[in-house]
Amino acid sequence: MDIKNNTANIVSISRIFVAFIAIGLLFVGTAQAYIWSVVFTIVAFAMDGLDGYIARKYNQASEWGSVLDILGDRIVEASYWVAFAVMGWLSIIFPLICVTRAFTTDGIRSVALSKGMTAFGEKSMQSSAWGKFICGSKFMRISYAVAKVAAFVLLICANTPGLVASISIPLSMVAVNLAWIAIIFCVVRAIPVVAESGKLFS
Repeated sequence: MDIKNNTANIVSISRIFVAFIAIGLLFVGTAQAYIWSVVFTIVAFAMDGLDGYIARKYNQASEWGSVLDILGDRIVEASYWVAFAVMGWLSIIFPLICVTRAFTTDGIRSVALSKGMTAFGEKSMQSSAWGKFICGSKFMRISYAVAKVAAFVLLICANTPGLVASISIPLSMVAVNLAWIAIIFCVVRAIPVVAESGKLFS
């Protein structure tokens, strides 16, 4: 692999392992491990923006890069939802919604890719203005990312071993509300993909 011309793709793949480290630390069960988990979680989500920046700045954007970016998003997001449900911090409905949405949208997008379309950008499969806004606009993508990272970080902080109840309980309430906002974003951003998929099969 030409590392110099695939920096963005390497970042996309690497952040999956950074997220895995963050999640693994949760099962260590110490306050120090949870602090490091927060740090690695923030880094993993920062890398999501970094790969796109590198791709645009150094002209490394490609269909393969787009697929890797989405693949990384799905693995990282689903892994956190599953981990939080396993630990009893959230209902099982969160990972179920996330996984169902991922299979649905990415199945449709794989058909679009075979027809020369991409999820975002100039060759986006979204043809309507509202579809492009919900799926591809910077506002929606950043809002969704902020809701996710805030929910994930606060959930970890709220459940840090040794944290007093007067802090952990209200923090947990805020985190769960943010988790609901993030999962609603997740569903809403899938609607245009499903709604505009008919043209792919006509």
